[in-house]
This record gives sequence, structure tokens and C-alpha cells, in this order.
Amino acid sequence: MASLFLNRLSAQERSDLEQKLWVVQHGNCFICEKSMDLVLHKDGLDVDHVIPLKAGGRDDSSNFALTHASCNRSKQATHLEVARILQRFVSLKEALESENRSPNLSDILKQAGGGKAELTFKLSSDLIEFTLNDAGDNTIRALPVHQDELSGFRYFFVKLPIRYLRHDDRINPRPIGANIGKLVEEFHQRRPQLHIPLAWMTSSHGKSAVHVFDGQHKAAAQIMLGVQELPVRVFIDPEADTLITTNFNAGTSLKQVAFDKSVQRHLGSTLYRDRIDRYRLETERAQDDLSFSERDLVNHYKGQSREMKRYILDAVRDAVTSSPDNKLRDFIDYGGRGKERPLSYSSVDKTFYSFFVYQEVLESRLDYGLESAENPRELETAQIVRLMNVIAEEIYIGKFDSDIGTDKIESRLQKGEQFALPHLRAFRMSKEEVVYNWLKFVQQIAYNYFINMGKPIQEERLFQNPFPEQLWNNIRNFIRSLAELPLWANKDLSETVFGGKANNNFWHTIFTTGKSPQGILVMPKGINLVEMIK
Repeated sequence: MASLFLNRLSAQERSDLEQKLWVVQHGNCFICEKSMDLVLHKDGLDVDHVIPLKAGGRDDSSNFALTHASCNRSKQATHLEVARILQRFVSLKEALESENRSPNLSDILKQAGGGKAELTFKLSSDLIEFTLNDAGDNTIRALPVHQDELSGFRYFFVKLPIRYLRHDDRINPRPIGANIGKLVEEFHQRRPQLHIPLAWMTSSHGKSAVHVFDGQHKAAAQIMLGVQELPVRVFIDPEADTLITTNFNAGTSLKQVAFDKSVQRHLGSTLYRDRIDRYRLETERAQDDLSFSERDLVNHYKGQSREMKRYILDAVRDAVTSSPDNKLRDFIDYGGRGKERPLSYSSVDKTFYSFFVYQEVLESRLDYGLESAENPRELETAQIVRLMNVIAEEIYIGKFDSDIGTDKIESRLQKGEQFALPHLRAFRMSKEEVVYNWLKFVQQIAYNYFINMGKPIQEERLFQNPFPEQLWNNIRNFIRSLAELPLWANKDLSETVFGGKANNNFWHTIFTTGKSPQGILVMPKGINLVEMIK
């Protein structure tokens, strides 16, 4: 809403107001909190209401702030104090990009000085006594301890300073999503929190950190607004496996939480490791014993065979995704809504993992071939990572520009915007239906190599067979030849072939015939795999 106050100011009065605000703000933009220069930024500054007029803000000098014009026009909230908080979150996300992850509650707590102390307490059957010594409060408090009728877990309700709270990223590895802005705005309008965070602690030593495992978004939003104490329901000595399983089911079969696929896979992997530990304990094996198979695990956990199979496969997928050697990781968007990276995790899941991870449980022992590098799951994981590295080197590294990203590339191209060919090529080759087809060709190249060498193999266990170096050379040559096809640079195909979402058969037709199903000439002829691997 336009300001009558500002409109009535003379040029000198406007300049004086900017000078006054600049001094009050210590020379920093109110939103991004970075420096402003009244001379160098003279044509790039805005004066705006801190509290919007429509929210009851006053139209006078007490309700104005000085900002970079670019910050004010791209702000994520009309209330400038909220916009500043959300900009801090954006800065935190940018700082963590080098770690290939998004912020979680641990990062928010760290920024706010939380997560540093442990709770000192005395526990009886129905009472917990504690002090907040680390917060400078020596008062002895006593709270009732309850017992959950279904799980049998003991718990109590408490309001704790955030210095006593930590985030459990093992039970809840989910990053903070884009909806955090809406929660911040909701709480900023003084609307109450309807569901409190859930946490756990141990009782064995009379001193324990309090680990939040559920409700991190609501907790993070309040902490970002400056809240220093949060109400929490704290479970005492709960079974970690039960909490992980509950959280996993909430994001999968029950669909109570919108977990990203990558988070689901990570939780499944955690559950797989926990099931192995439980199996060893229940069968009286040593902690490092691996002389049993995936099939033994499935048989042991009767009534959970479907879940165990999912956990086993999730462990393989997560091992590939989280491998520090995986060069493709930096080009995968794990949330599925970003515009900086070319590949979505969903696409990776539907292609790499669907094609190359063996989808059945193995009969061989988990320790089979570990010393000779012949363990089928280890070999499968290592070879999928190597394939991803070849693809990253040939298509993405030094070629895809994350600053340009993927947002409306074809639309911008149609409007005359120019893009470097390597970036455009990487973007177009990353469309899910395109990836689906050329990875199928990689699968055919590998399978046919073994057949031509006279080695019969199970195609569904392809990556559990060691690939000779010549096969790796063939795969690299194919990907390189594929990237050199002229269709990726053809701007005339922007409105037709690349203009919208197509299905897998659409691109199969193009690759095999050179034409789209509608008869549009895309390539002079279909691809020849034999020629492309030379």
C-alpha cells in the first residue's frame, strides 16, 4: 500500500530520512542485514513500512526501514521483521549447500545458542525432579511422570530452555522444508502452537540431553522468532526402533507427514541397521557377526517380510546416495521442488535404483566376499556410484551452472534468452523420461557385453557382476556420444519436443527412429549403440 507520508516528503526530507534510518540500522539493510552505501546504492534503496499498513502499521517515520531495493522486491513476507527472519534462513540454506544438505533443527538451534546443555534430574516411578543449572536457575522442579497405555513408554511434559534441546537426525533426518515461512508468519501473528514437539531422554546417568524427534518445523519456526523456551513431551528410555518405525510409517504407509523419498530411504536404511543389531542380540551373536543373509533376516522377523525387504533395498539406495565418492550427489535435488539442480531424487529413484538395484532379498551371507570385493550388495553399490560418477563427469561437472538452474529454461529460450550449450544439454538430458531411456541403453550395453563374452548372467542382478574396464570404457563412450548429439542444442525443438512433459515411449521412439511419434524430425536417424560405444 502506498505511503502518503513518503509521497509528501521533499527530496531533501527523503534523503534525511534515509540517512537517519541508515544510522539507526548501523548501515545495514533491514532485510538481508548486509551493508548499504548511501552513495553507491543511491538508486538501489527502498524505504518501506516495517509493519504493513493493512496489518495496522502506522504511516510515519517510526514504522519505516531502509532496505536494498532488490531485497525489498524479493522479500518472502510483507512484514519486514518476518522477511528478515526468512532471509536469515535463506542465508543458512546457502551456507549449507557446500555440504549438499538443507538446514534442520540442529542448525536453527545452533544459530540461536541452543543444544548446549544436559538436564540434571532424579527419577522415581511417578516423578521427575530437575534443575536448570546451566540456564542459571537452581530451582528444584518436580513434574509427574505418566505412562503411555499402548506403548508402555514413560513420559512427562515440560517447558525447557532451548539450550537443553537437541535434534535427533537419526530418527528424523528430514530437512526443514519450504513451508517454514508459513509457520513463521502464523506464529508471528500470535497464533498458538497446537502440537508440541516430541523428544526423548535416557535415565541411566541422572543427566541427559533432550532429543527432539518430531515437530521440528514448529519448533524451528518459534526459535527463529526468538522464542527461548519450548513446551515438550519427553519420553524416558523409549525403544529407538519403535520411534524410528513410527516415524517411517508416518511418512510412508500412513502418509501423515510429507517425507521426501530420500528421507524415506534414509529412515529405511536406519531401520535395516537396527534390525541387524536386534537379530544379533536375539540369536546370541557377536556385535560384528555377519554370518547370516538377508533371507535369514526376513525369515526371523515374521509378519514383517514386506517391511524388511523395503528396509534392505532402502539401505542399498541410501548407501549410493550418501556415498562421499558419489560425484552426482551435487546435481540431485533431494526435496523435489528446487530449481538449482537438474536431477530430482524421484527421477534417480525411478531410474538408477529401479534398473540397477536387485529388487529381491539375497540368500548369500552378508559377509560373503567382503575381503575379495565380491560381496554382491557392496559391488552393486560401488558400481552404481561409479556409473553416476561417469555421468557426472561427462554431463554435469563444469557444465551445468547451478546459478542459472532449471527454472523455465525452455520458456526463456523461446523468448530469446541464450544459454551455454553445456548447460542446456545437461538440463535437457536430465528430464526424467529422457534419463529413463538412455539409462536403459546403458543397461543393454552392459548386459550385451557379458553375453558377447559368453558369460550368462541374471539381467536383474547386472550390477552385482564386476564390470571389466573395457565395459566401463564402452559406457563412457556411449554417454559421451549421446551428449554430442545435436538435438540437445537445437533451439527449434524447444516448443515441440522439449516444450512439455512427455512419456517414456515418446523418447524411446525418438532415440530408435530419429522422429517423434508425431513425425517431427529430431535426429537424422535413430541411434546405433554399437557405433556409440567405439
